[in-house]
Amino acid sequence: MKNLLTLFLTLLIVGCSQQPSEQCQNLESANTQLENNLNTYKTAWDIFFENRDPSAINTESFDEQVTVVTASGDVTGIDAFRDYYSNYLTAFSDAEFTFVHIFGQGDKLVKQWNFKGTHDGDFFGIPATNKSLDLSGTTIVMMKDGKVFKEQDFFDNHTFLMQLGLLE
Repeated sequence: MKNLLTLFLTLLIVGCSQQPSEQCQNLESANTQLENNLNTYKTAWDIFFENRDPSAINTESFDEQVTVVTASGDVTGIDAFRDYYSNYLTAFSDAEFTFVHIFGQGDKLVKQWNFKGTHDGDFFGIPATNKSLDLSGTTIVMMKDGKVFKEQDFFDNHTFLMQLGLLE
């Protein structure tokens, strides 16, 4: 009986000591994936804005069916997504984009940002106003297999339109 109890306790201790190790490995793997997602996301957008390079939106960092959710309907597909965001480069020749904070959990990221620039080009059909814009907002991002899959931006549209001189 004593040997059976010793064997049972030994198995229990060994089993318990292996479980945290597996949990630690899973946590390390999740943290590594999150770090990779954050790095992929931030690097692509840094290249896009800092180098004014729309080709940063490519299949290395973005899913072929990447989607941006907008009030007027979803924009889906890498070419349409790239064209959509290229409006920011053509409309604001001095565009400055800053990541204020970016963090996440799993395949979900949250980005707090600031966008500054002079509206000196056509912006989704709005002719240049030559007004300065200083806008902050938040983007919810979904990653899929290490690539950007979906984005939805949130910002104060009233402030945006006021700064461009389109509202009083």
